[in-house]
Amino acid sequence: MTRSGGQLVPGVSLGDVTGGSWSVFTSFTMISQAGAAGRTILRDAGAALLGVDPADCSVADSVVSAQGKQVSFADIVQKGDVSRTLSAEELSALPVKPVVERRLIGHATNARDIPAKSRGEAVFGIDVELPSMVFAHPMMPPTRYGSSIKSIDDSAAKSIPGYQQTLELTDPSGLLMGWAVVIADNFPSAMKAAAAVKVVWEAGPTATVSEADLFAEGARLVADKSIGTRFVDEGDVSAAQAAAADSFSATYRTGTAMHATLEPVNAVVESKEVRHHVHAGCQYRAAMVPTLAGVLGMDEANVVIHQYYLGGGFGRRLWGDYMIPAALAAQTLGKPVKVVFQRADDSRLDCVRSPSVQQFDASFAADGKLTAIEHAAAAGWPTLTLLPSFMGPGVDGNGKFDAFSIVGADHWYTLPNHRVRALNNDLAQRTFLPGFLRSVGPGWTSWGVESFMDELADRAGQDPIEFRLAMLDAAVKNAGDAHGAVGGATSLANVLKDVRDRSGWGRAMPAGEGLGVACCFGQQRDMATWVGCVAHVAVDAKSNKITVKKIWQSIDCGTVIHPDGAMAQAEGATLWGLSIALHEGATFENGQVAQRNFDTYTPLRQADVPELDIRFIDSSRFPTGLGEPPFVPVAPAIANAIFAASGKRVRDLPIRL
Repeated sequence: MTRSGGQLVPGVSLGDVTGGSWSVFTSFTMISQAGAAGRTILRDAGAALLGVDPADCSVADSVVSAQGKQVSFADIVQKGDVSRTLSAEELSALPVKPVVERRLIGHATNARDIPAKSRGEAVFGIDVELPSMVFAHPMMPPTRYGSSIKSIDDSAAKSIPGYQQTLELTDPSGLLMGWAVVIADNFPSAMKAAAAVKVVWEAGPTATVSEADLFAEGARLVADKSIGTRFVDEGDVSAAQAAAADSFSATYRTGTAMHATLEPVNAVVESKEVRHHVHAGCQYRAAMVPTLAGVLGMDEANVVIHQYYLGGGFGRRLWGDYMIPAALAAQTLGKPVKVVFQRADDSRLDCVRSPSVQQFDASFAADGKLTAIEHAAAAGWPTLTLLPSFMGPGVDGNGKFDAFSIVGADHWYTLPNHRVRALNNDLAQRTFLPGFLRSVGPGWTSWGVESFMDELADRAGQDPIEFRLAMLDAAVKNAGDAHGAVGGATSLANVLKDVRDRSGWGRAMPAGEGLGVACCFGQQRDMATWVGCVAHVAVDAKSNKITVKKIWQSIDCGTVIHPDGAMAQAEGATLWGLSIALHEGATFENGQVAQRNFDTYTPLRQADVPELDIRFIDSSRFPTGLGEPPFVPVAPAIANAIFAASGKRVRDLPIRL
């Protein structure tokens, strides 16, 4: 049995989502045709003003020209008839401009949002202020689920100027259990009052859960081969295992990772007549409108979310739970309420990337040839809680899985027999709300896949790149058929060869230094961006300090829309991949993350930024995503370089020697 191609979430509307590296891929044709429609309407209206046939007109630089005459777009809008509308059918029939005629796509242009952001004029959610607005500071319970308030004592807060009251929130949806908010005239007063108010909680059932508990449950799940939903099932893995002359197993783990966005989550909610207006940065309004409507007990049509710059999303703002306390307080008070989470509270509420455990079992014939790989991956699943309609069926019809938590395991290497089992870590699911963090599944599944490939190459005594290339033969399903995966494994092999050549792979290295490689696709097989990555790492033999000296990436994302923006995306994703690999790392203690601010949760600092050498492969194929794929291969490339430099094999993220 094989996993069928096509969309991971067939039939599900993505609404106005910004995530999954989908934006360009899903909107390129639509926006191109919308632009063509506007251009056609302006051309025809301009032709009428000029008294010429539209077919004789040329359009360039906001001017319609014909027969030595011209009229500007501005004059056309003022004097002409631009009232024409096009049906969906007419829009879909409009051609997308050929590559040779493009004057903006792929060329250097100015991003229009940069000046306002640089001058501090851009409006983020945290900047919103409304007349008669009050401020609310959250009082958060000791567990995400199951907590309840036993008592509230605000006597010490009553002497604080600006303090008004403390509201206990009742959320009919059960999403917020045991919450209260401190209401004040301004945010400084709200902060001071929150420190003075004493709340006694009855903690929920996960109040003692630790990171070790979450890992132990993951290890238990992957070790049980009788459970799990099959995401990939090709050939006969069981028969290959039974006939194997030898085997090799390895387990890889990733710890809790947080979003730690520059702007902590916040929201302003105002009730006007029958509608609730929500002001916040949000990556997926279509998902939050029905949720808020349920919380407030009203029709979805009466919930309006006003969008602002995110101040950092990276998947955190795909779920707008931070809007709920503001909505409930505004409904109770009948006035606008602004909730701002301080960094520590933002960390506690964060929909973190779940700890994960992966087990790989390789089987070999008597001649040493690889005959099968079984891959089991366990973690908390964001989709199970946040978007259950996105859950997909297993290839054998047995159970459902979260595609966003397992994609990446369906790699482009051709194997004789291959099985992938997806397992939900229910303890994680009950302890916190697993979230979508930049690159989602591939960010941790590919950690295991690409690390294991290096271990197999070493076991076989082969060069890690040549070992990979031998399996990237573009056979059968790996030939690639969707327009977003043109070339299939051949395209992945091409970026791997390109980064090999540019990095000087195979050259002699100084003692304690090494090169490591990894390659990946993202985010999904039917909209693949191909990335090859090489990392140059030095490991101090005495202190075990790891220094990443340089990272090369070769990226094929099809048509590059905006070169400067594309490079910024690639650089940012690459550096976050480095940060996740070596610098960041949270742990659960007593049912909550223990690292809540930047003194203990320590993202990459400027002094640790290596030289970056990133190249886009010239391509005219359909554009795919770019926000997340460059993140994916960085951690395994670093880990594999550490092995080359020191002989030490690392299997846990974050990497600690």
